[in-house]
Amino acid sequence: MTETTPHPLTPQDCLIAIMVAVSASDENIRTSELIEIQSSVNMLPVFADYDIDRIKRMSQTVLDLFEQEDGLDALFGLIRDNLPERLFETAYALACDVAASDGRLNETELEFLAEIRYELNIDRLHAAAIERGARARHLT
Repeated sequence: MTETTPHPLTPQDCLIAIMVAVSASDENIRTSELIEIQSSVNMLPVFADYDIDRIKRMSQTVLDLFEQEDGLDALFGLIRDNLPERLFETAYALACDVAASDGRLNETELEFLAEIRYELNIDRLHAAAIERGARARHLT
């Protein structure tokens, strides 16, 4: 039995959930993706006051939701309810960084990124710029 996450989620919890979800979307969580998530939490100002012990809880919440039939809808509902709109593009940027961290994007990850764009109503031109930046940061 897993510990339930207290509600409401913090905005940082939502950002963690998005990053974990994109990593798990292809059913193969890679080390490079976990390192990217940890790096983001350690370096970005949005996570300055975040309790890093919550990462494990949020990861388990996402994985539990992925096992449910309507889990993806529930995940996006939680994110829309608890993530301020001003951080929607941040969430998408973090998702793109995690997806690009291993140097390749598979079809499942691309579809999941498209779903994030749709659910968070990310403008297509803004999304393209965010995607281009992630690609540039993760080229080898």
